[in-house]
Amino acid sequence: MNIKPLSDRVVVKLVEAEEKTKTGIFLTASAQEKPQVAEVVAVGPGARDDNGKLIPMEVKVGDKVITGKYSGTEVKMDGTEYTIVKQGDILAIVE
Repeated sequence: MNIKPLSDRVVVKLVEAEEKTKTGIFLTASAQEKPQVAEVVAVGPGARDDNGKLIPMEVKVGDKVITGKYSGTEVKMDGTEYTIVKQGDILAIVE
């Protein structure tokens, strides 16, 4: 089953949280921060302005992005967790 986002929405898959700190200390699941870096897996066609002109999307499939910490709607499809966010909730593209 595929997810096809509408308008200016983007489907992202969160990158796994670090289980170990840089100094080698292992973290329990409750001590790990919610990851903000995600990979774009699907992109909608874009929003329309007041005149009906299509505003193109700035992200594409495969981009690594930083999202707002608690933004979006979480969905689970075929055992995989995704988050659907508006393009405005994406803060940056990681290069």
